[in-house]
Order: sequence, then structure tokens, then C-alpha cells
Amino acid sequence: MSNRKRYLLPVVILLISTHRVLAAQAPAPEPKTFTVQQAVAYALANYPAVRAALESYNAAKAGVSVAKTNYLPRVDTLYQGARGTRNSVLGVLLPQFPTILTGTQGTVLPPSNRAFWVSGAGALFSWEPFDFGYRRSELRSAESSASRSAAQVVLTRLGVATAVTDACLAVLADEQRVKASQADVDRRSVFAQSVHALVNARLRPGADASRADAELAAARTQLILSQETRQVASAELSELLGIPGTPVAIQTGSFLEIPPEKIWTETPLTNHPAVVVEQKRIQEVQSRISVLDHQYYPHFTLEALDSARGSGENSKGLAAPGFNGLGADVHNWEAGLNVSLPVFDFASIRERRKVELANRRREQALLDQTLENVTGQLERARATLEGARRVAGNTPIELKASRDSEAQARARFQAGVGTIVDVAEAQRLLVEAEIDDSLARLSIWRALADVAAAEGDVTPFFNLANSVGAP
Repeated sequence: MSNRKRYLLPVVILLISTHRVLAAQAPAPEPKTFTVQQAVAYALANYPAVRAALESYNAAKAGVSVAKTNYLPRVDTLYQGARGTRNSVLGVLLPQFPTILTGTQGTVLPPSNRAFWVSGAGALFSWEPFDFGYRRSELRSAESSASRSAAQVVLTRLGVATAVTDACLAVLADEQRVKASQADVDRRSVFAQSVHALVNARLRPGADASRADAELAAARTQLILSQETRQVASAELSELLGIPGTPVAIQTGSFLEIPPEKIWTETPLTNHPAVVVEQKRIQEVQSRISVLDHQYYPHFTLEALDSARGSGENSKGLAAPGFNGLGADVHNWEAGLNVSLPVFDFASIRERRKVELANRRREQALLDQTLENVTGQLERARATLEGARRVAGNTPIELKASRDSEAQARARFQAGVGTIVDVAEAQRLLVEAEIDDSLARLSIWRALADVAAAEGDVTPFFNLANSVGAP
């Protein structure tokens, strides 16, 4: 090994060791604890989709301001300095688009290739005193776009609030599964110890100890799986909140209590943000049709011009020396009324109007579909809520019976008249009953959240949760 390699190897090893030590000493992110309502508020303040919708609305509002500037007069200024020759011919040319041949002014002089300086400057004032409603229709079109963007913000906020609420309740549900699984492991651990004691005392066969150990291992596996599910749900929630990698905990609050039968007053589905957005889209298309309806009118423009020209050549065709001609010293002014009408634009306007009429029919169909969707969503949420309430009324009976059955099975086993299979089956029923009972009340709240989302506003849901938790 060369001396250079002998020198570099310890340095590399030292760097790798230092990196590993620093990585091991890096502090873990501090966990964050929220109530469900706090988590929703945090997401609404930080979620990218909400910020993007707000910026779209800000852009649409700026578009309204732009449309208002069309009422203002216009002033254009110009200065030009150039050097070249001037050779003129009699005759005219048709207007060109774009302009290729430049025009000249003045008396036709003998041809000359002598170059000279020319200049021009001016200010043009123009204003349309009336436009047969065209600018007003453009302004209304911009306002309808801003109104639709505002409705889109509300719909985006509803979607984010609904997703975060559901994710929070899912975390609480997984937490209840972990608690029930941990309780099952604890019970089976105590029972396995007693079985081993009986086996060691030769009061029970060794197969009972093996079965108790197997049931305990299976319970621990279920506990591990439930813990994994809880961690995944917490990671998904932290991603929704915009803080991925940070552990998130949700306070239980009143979500383990049964809410009252009477909830909030129903909101008409026509007020649902998704329906409102479609209504605004129809209005937006209609405003564009109005712009086209006001477009085929003559444009009357008041114009006033103050201009000056300068030339380095005189009427005899002699060029002045130096930079003569760059100073615009010959002034003129004029004022008048300009009336213009693109005669054959009616064909393109007519076809563009057909496009917008088709767009309006499409948006009307989407509005009908949206109403059907939210109606179906609301009916499904109500059916789920009714079923969840019935389940919550039955799970206490299931839980009590399962506890009594498990206690009796253990007592029979200890007395030597029962089998370990009976105890294992009773413990299995008990953990299922505990999970069912803890999730039954959460299921009611999740169904209530779905009802609120289907009606288009989660505020009544949180108001109900706060009232249940209030002393």
C-alpha cells in the first residue's frame, strides 16, 4: 500500500465514524398534539392547494381591476431618430399587414443616395366616450371569473377540512385498536403465567401451556399490526398537515361519547360549494357570451395628436451637415373622431358564440351531475349515520356479555372443568367486543363528519363536538 493510501484511509474512517455519530445524536422531531379542529385550522392555513386557490382568486380580482382600466383614456408617446436616404415616387400602395415598405413624406425630388438624419416625436391622446356596453360586459366577465375563483376557494377549503377531519378520526380509531390489543396482550400474559404454573404443578397437560403461548404470540402480532396501522395513519395525517416526518397525536376530546340524536339544521344542497362553483361557471360562460354580443359595434374614439418632425434635408435635396435633423422642430397638432368597424368579423364572432353556447350547455349538465352527486353522498352519509347509531346501541350489550363469558371461561378452567380452547375463544370474543365498542362511537362521529361534508360545511360538526364536550 502506498504512503498516500496509508494516510487517507484513517481520515476516511474518521469521517464515516463522525457522520454516524452525528446522525445517531440528531434529535428526533418534536411530536405535535392537536385537537381535530386545531388540525383542520392548521391545514387550512398551510396546505398548498388552499394557498394555490387563494392566489388564483387574487389573480382574478386583479383581472377585475384590469377591466376597469379600459374606461381610462390612453396616451401614447413616441420619439424616433434615424439616418438614411429618401427617394420618392408618385403613386399609392395598399395598406400592409405587417408593414414592410416604409413611407416617405414631402416633395418628390430627384433620386439621391445621400444619407441624412430625420426625427419624429409625438403624443397621441385617445378615448372611447361610449362603446354600446362592450367595456361593461368585459368588466362583468372579469367579475364573474373572480366570483367563480372565490367559490373555488371555499370548495378547496371544504375538501381539505373533510380530508383532515377523516384522517384525524382514523388516527383516533387506530389508537383505540392499539389500546384494545394491548389490553388483550396483558390479559393473555397473565393467563399464560397461570397456565404455566398449573402445568408445572402437573395439574394441566403441557399442551395447555403451548396453546396459551401460541394465543399470546398471536395477540402480540395483532398488537404490532395495530401499532403499525396507527403509525401509517399518523404519517398520512402529518403529510396532510404539511409537516411530514413529524409525529402527530390527536386529542380524544368528545369523540368517544355518543352525540345527541338531534344535530344541526340541514343546509340546502344548492348552497354546497361544489354546486355553487358550477353555478358560477355557468355565469362565467354567460358573461363571455355577453362580451361577444357587444363586440360587433362601431368603435368611436376621440383622438388628439401633438407631433413634431425634423429632417436633415431641405426642399432642394441638400443634406445638412452633422446631426441636424435629430431635433424634432416642426410641430403639428390635430384632433378628431375615429370611427372603426371590422365589417367581416361578424362571421368569427358568430362561431365563437356557438362555442360558448356549447360550453354553457356543458356546464349546465355538470351542474345537474353535481347536484345528483351531493344528493347521493348525503343519503349515503345519513344511512351510515343511522347504522352507526344502531351499532353503538348494541355494542355495550356485546361487551358486557363477552366480559362475563371470558370471566366464566377462566373460572371453569381454573376449576378444571373447562378447556383452554374455551378460554381462548372467550378472550377472542372479548377483544373483538372491546374494539367494536370503542369504535362504535367514533363511527357515529365519522358519519356525522360525512353528513357535514355532504351538506358543504363542517362548521356545524365542530360546533356539535364542542357542545358535547362542554361541561
